[in-house]
Amino acid sequence: MQELLANIKSDARFEQCSVSASISEDGIVTLEGSADSWRHVVDIGHLAASFPGVVNVVNHLSAEGVRIEKSDNTQRIREARKRGVIASADVVIVGAGISGCGIARELSKYDMRVIVVERNADVSEEATKANNGDIHPGHKAKPGTLKAKLNVRGNELYDKWQEELGFELVRCGQVNVAYSEEDMRGLEKIYHDGIANDVPGVRMLTKEELLKMEPEVPGDPMGGLVAPTMGVVEPFQVCVALAENAAENGVEFMLSTELLDIQVMEDGRFQAVTEKGILDAAYIIDCAGIHADEVAQMVNDEFYTLHARRGGIAIFDKRVTGPYHHAMSAMPRKKDAESKGGGYARTPEGNILVGPSAVEIPDKEDKSMEESDFDYAYDRGKSIYPELDRRDVIAMYAGIRPADYKEDFIIQMSGKVHGFIHVAGIQSPGLASAPAIAEMVEGILKEDMEASGRTVSVREDYKPKRRPQVQFRRLSHEEQDALIRENPKYGHIICRCEQITEGEILDVLHSPVVPTTVDAIKRRTRAGMGRCQGGFCQPRVVEILARELDKDWTQINLKGRGAYILERRSR
Repeated sequence: MQELLANIKSDARFEQCSVSASISEDGIVTLEGSADSWRHVVDIGHLAASFPGVVNVVNHLSAEGVRIEKSDNTQRIREARKRGVIASADVVIVGAGISGCGIARELSKYDMRVIVVERNADVSEEATKANNGDIHPGHKAKPGTLKAKLNVRGNELYDKWQEELGFELVRCGQVNVAYSEEDMRGLEKIYHDGIANDVPGVRMLTKEELLKMEPEVPGDPMGGLVAPTMGVVEPFQVCVALAENAAENGVEFMLSTELLDIQVMEDGRFQAVTEKGILDAAYIIDCAGIHADEVAQMVNDEFYTLHARRGGIAIFDKRVTGPYHHAMSAMPRKKDAESKGGGYARTPEGNILVGPSAVEIPDKEDKSMEESDFDYAYDRGKSIYPELDRRDVIAMYAGIRPADYKEDFIIQMSGKVHGFIHVAGIQSPGLASAPAIAEMVEGILKEDMEASGRTVSVREDYKPKRRPQVQFRRLSHEEQDALIRENPKYGHIICRCEQITEGEILDVLHSPVVPTTVDAIKRRTRAGMGRCQGGFCQPRVVEILARELDKDWTQINLKGRGAYILERRSR
């Protein structure tokens, strides 16, 4: 540790920092002390993680001028314990993002009781909904990492997921463009990483090959790189599909239910204390995203720290069609730290999407879209498509990547607490890796259950296929007429921008995982995702929710507890 501390002290960036470090027998470095900025807290964590023999980093450094508030849940835990055990399960999954829902769906095939606990009012509320939907090929993942392995495997498995679950997957391929010798050297490194990771079809392009593939590339490119297995999805659509199929197969979703504490019992079982009461479980799977390290602390298994990395994305109106068939990116002149660079892509619905940025922030809940986030995302899009006009941006949003200091996925049975499974650090390419993550966790759980003498059998009534939702706008006129004759509600347009009908909204309100907020309806149907961003349709959506859920209009909120749209009746 003396050598590590000497390296920190010899770095001019950290001369105002006061740092101490210790390392455990299993290679976990713990940092204590203070730094003069949050950026330096993160940089020191990365420096420690790169030190030979370090398995991971617990970073307790504070930063000057940064105060991180921690909730005192003592009273809430006490009240929750009074409610007693409200359910027993074989498995409790904490978090209903893409990892939690993917694992839940994978486990739903077995004869076991699975409960998913999610603090938000809907699935896909955190990092999953706030990314660019890229199903990365795997050529930008560091060779030898778990990320690289699961990225390539996950990309391969997406076709099966799409066929069974009915979401949209567009295999557009990805092209990176080089404008200088330095760019070409950067692409050659990415190419060799792709070869090392066994990425199918990745290859370098000459200038002539590039322009034949994408003739509208601006300027005077020198060459490029293509990765044909790149895909794009609507990430929230995938997550909802997974959750609905899991629920159809018996998985229980406890939404708007915050996990407050976990107690490890003498018999090895867990009592997961939620705000609604206690869940008794044999296994707990920690898929809590940016808060996964805090859940791990509940069982006294702190061996990593997650730091929040915010990414901002901008979405353009569908009328901006763009010239490209592939997802496109020019090698960045200026690249945010730890970002893949970002670029231009078109969503399955046809919207151009640019970004994301990558900014280290101390507040895990700070999803604000700063001007710098927008400027970075917008500039990355314009670097490959100069005709973009910021006046055509219809929405901006930011999400939080849950990064650990080794910049890799953490997926393993706890070495301290048997039955507790870590699924942490799932940042990009987490969406692309999701099927492989679910497959890996299934294997860990199944192997452990069978080792303890339990037979793990597939249910005879398991239904791997989900019936896709009706998309009225994509039907022929004849199909639309037939549907309206069957149910006139399909003839009532609620969202004019996206052509979403009342029939479609009613369909999702009777789905296995019921949406209860305006944003949940938006993610399932696209009502409110058009140019007016709900300016016309939101009142109608509120009306339908209130009617179908038997609530007053003032009880309907935007995205969960406290986010009410209407304060009171005026008449």
